[in-house]
Amino acid sequence: MKLNYFNFKEFNGKMLLTNDFGKYAFLELPDFKNLISRDLDMSSPVAKDLNAKGMIYEDTDLKFSDTAKWPLLNAKSHVATATSLHIFVVTTSCNMSCIYCQANNGVTTPSCSMNFETAEKAVDIALQSPETNLNFEFQGGEPLLNFPVIKHIVEYTEEHRHNKNIAYNIVSNLTLLTEEILDFFCEYNISVSTSVDGSEIIHNMNRPFKDGSGTFSKVKESVEKIRDRGLSIGAIETTTRNTLPNAKELIGTYIDFGFTSIFIRHLTRLGKAAKEWDSIGYTASEFLDFYRKAVNELIQLNIQGTFIQEQHASILLKRIAGQRMNYMELRSPCGGGIGQLAYFADGRIFTCDEGRMLAEMGNDAFLLGNVRESSYEQIITTGACRTVCAASTLETIPTCCDCVYQPYCGTCPVVTYALTNDIIEKEPRSFRCQVYEGMLDYLFELLMENDQEKINVLMRWSN
Repeated sequence: MKLNYFNFKEFNGKMLLTNDFGKYAFLELPDFKNLISRDLDMSSPVAKDLNAKGMIYEDTDLKFSDTAKWPLLNAKSHVATATSLHIFVVTTSCNMSCIYCQANNGVTTPSCSMNFETAEKAVDIALQSPETNLNFEFQGGEPLLNFPVIKHIVEYTEEHRHNKNIAYNIVSNLTLLTEEILDFFCEYNISVSTSVDGSEIIHNMNRPFKDGSGTFSKVKESVEKIRDRGLSIGAIETTTRNTLPNAKELIGTYIDFGFTSIFIRHLTRLGKAAKEWDSIGYTASEFLDFYRKAVNELIQLNIQGTFIQEQHASILLKRIAGQRMNYMELRSPCGGGIGQLAYFADGRIFTCDEGRMLAEMGNDAFLLGNVRESSYEQIITTGACRTVCAASTLETIPTCCDCVYQPYCGTCPVVTYALTNDIIEKEPRSFRCQVYEGMLDYLFELLMENDQEKINVLMRWSN
């Protein structure tokens, strides 16, 4: 018997093992000791399971390597793809004043809008990506404040895309939606993502208009209009201290809106969220307590016949199940540059959305070029792009390389740099690390518990 490389940790009285293929196994402590000492009975069910998952092997090293390359290629298939997500920050202006806004410096809201010339040059670079299937996403500020440029980008792209397949998406607060805009969305099948932070009280506390009035009713009205037109509409939730006591109310709001999924997101210390952290932030433990309550509520609703999934759990479960997931924040290396690019309103190009948010705080460390001077090839080979790739390869990062959750996780050099002035985490167990470890702990607890009703729900989410 030969041991393949795996990571492990004690987990609720057992040992949890994972390997680079993303396979996992729970072992009783005596079996784990026998495994480490190579005294495991190879005819036992435990040994057969570990052999099937590539934790151990009996073949020659060469033969095992030849067999093992395929699941490893599947797990790392994103490395062989070029930039597919292209984010167009068409304006930095906004008609709202969200208490956690990451797209400003936390003091003043900048005002800059993309013009037609800049938009065309950004599209030209995006279309240079070798990928056939691209996703063009419109962001702000509030992107609908510059709807003419969105319209121009789509029409210009359709005229010049040649053999490229383009999916369009807009991230909007939906308070400026008109019938004209809806007609355009329908014409080009533009999918929509918005934010709903909970009940009317919580949402209006988190996401008011600039005059302080609430936005909840307008968002709900717009969601209904979009759905009536047959367009795809999804929503994410950003958790603030206001949200923590209200997990059940949050889920009820999403069901009332007619959503079948909810993306529960923790705060990121960028922009206004960094400045206001003491009043709106929380510890990782506080967030995880809220997350568990929310997901438990969702699981019970599913058991009772109401399908609604939590998207973070869904992404992680897919990865645990060995499915290819190109979620930019949970890749190794991350999606910065090689997976996504962000074209700022003034023409600057950044590794990612977080990179341009950091620039709006006054730090352009993740700047790759400018649409007026750069080509795609030049951008993708810059030192900054290479550095982000190197800094987010978990297999080479101390404390990440031997973490049991390494196959399912990812790191963000931008957030690390914003908090520590270093792109590589020097102190283990950061806030973000604790959050994702806690999420994975919870999911593996459910898997180990093996309650069939709950497992059926998790299987639906992962499919």
